[in-house]
Amino acid sequence: MKLKYLFPIFIAILALMTSCNDEDTVTLLDEIQVSSSYVSIPVDGGSTTITIMAKDSWTLENTVEWLSLSSTSGSAGESTLTFSAESALDGRTAEILIQCGGETQRINIIQGLAVVAPATVAEILAGPESKTYQVTGVVTSITNTTYGNWYLEDETGSIYIYGTLDSKGGEKNFLSWGLEVGDEITIEGPKGSYKGTPQLVNVTVININKSLVKVDSTENAQLPIEGGEFIAYVTCKGEGLSVEIPADAESWLSISSIQTVGTNSVVTFKAEANEAGDRETTITFSTTDGTKNYTSQTSLSQKGAILEVSIADFLAAEVGNTLYRLSGVITEISNTTYGNLYLRDYSGETYVYGIEDFQDKNLKQGDIITIVGKRGEYKGNPQVVDAVLEEAKPVTPATIAEVLTKPDDSNVYFMVTGTIASITSETYGNLYLQDDSGEIYAYGCYPGYGASGDDKKGLIAAKDIKVGDTLTMIAAKGSYNESPQLSHGFYFSHVSAQ
Repeated sequence: MKLKYLFPIFIAILALMTSCNDEDTVTLLDEIQVSSSYVSIPVDGGSTTITIMAKDSWTLENTVEWLSLSSTSGSAGESTLTFSAESALDGRTAEILIQCGGETQRINIIQGLAVVAPATVAEILAGPESKTYQVTGVVTSITNTTYGNWYLEDETGSIYIYGTLDSKGGEKNFLSWGLEVGDEITIEGPKGSYKGTPQLVNVTVININKSLVKVDSTENAQLPIEGGEFIAYVTCKGEGLSVEIPADAESWLSISSIQTVGTNSVVTFKAEANEAGDRETTITFSTTDGTKNYTSQTSLSQKGAILEVSIADFLAAEVGNTLYRLSGVITEISNTTYGNLYLRDYSGETYVYGIEDFQDKNLKQGDIITIVGKRGEYKGNPQVVDAVLEEAKPVTPATIAEVLTKPDDSNVYFMVTGTIASITSETYGNLYLQDDSGEIYAYGCYPGYGASGDDKKGLIAAKDIKVGDTLTMIAAKGSYNESPQLSHGFYFSHVSAQ
């Protein structure tokens, strides 16, 4: 027998011993008891059966792809549950939960001996879940320093690490490892997934090979719109230092000087003025010891102009940190605490995932607002994130008679609902609107807020609006030759008469 198999065998024996010692505490619940809380299936495949004694009906959910169960539910009394599996190339483990009367009975399943063999990232991504893998790669990004969430990369790909145990097997002590971007590390842990994306969970650190290059500190990591110098202080103990600026940043970022004394280097970059939106990039520093390559990274960002765009242009933009200014009408508020809402202009509609201090803004459906935010996305659906309110124009619901009593003011908006009595221009939406209180002429009903030029045209045909339909529009009170009218009006909704 090879020495590398001694530890797994010892662990398996210890687990079985522990199961005997813990039988009273693990299986003797009030509502449900099992003949064994540990199930062993031969590596060549087969079945194992346990007995369940329940005081009430029980259920379980099997999320283990390689494991088959004779039943997923049962009634009060004695019943049997059979576990089956096909042959396995390697050992594997799993756990299922049986629910009964508000209590949970855990059943641990083992097939063969779980031997952990080195694997590449690509092999892990293609391999089965619940299996434990060992992998060596470079730390490319650290996202959480409490639990130890980070990305590992080797020559075959990248994988997310969700949780890193300390040297004693404890959680929430990631900083004890002193792990940094660029370090080479060997870990092992079980494969899981989150929303279909593979990851390794609560990994154990086997070895850390510290990087030979490290960014000690930086100056001006957040550059102004006008541009300027960004400085990185680097320690390099390898054979030479190389600096890589991503291709998408080469047009505005360049190296102006590199000064080296011994193992210490000062790298100065020059950033051009930014006429676009916010931008950022990650610079990579590399070295080698002759056999392995080592890297370290640092990031910088630069403020940019706020891009004033239509909602259609915003929806077509990429997810990122660029700031956009959007104006439109609130068509729906889905969360009154955080200000999750839908915003529409003449070109389209987008979801806004919250507005800062929304509850203090007194905003309501129909109000016209201007916000600044970033292009985000959730499950493939675009949305505005990190939104800040710049301006709000309250819109007051009113009858036609109430509007007729108001003074002309292009900055005061009303929401008016009525029946279309006649349409005088299908191109621009000139029409007469009636309600129980009176009639008023609407000099234009445009597709949405912010329309200009040709974008003002075509609402009547696009919405198939006809005489007799009920139309809700937003407009200011105006007049022409002393005759009152709705001015600067735009569409909100309508109900067909048929």
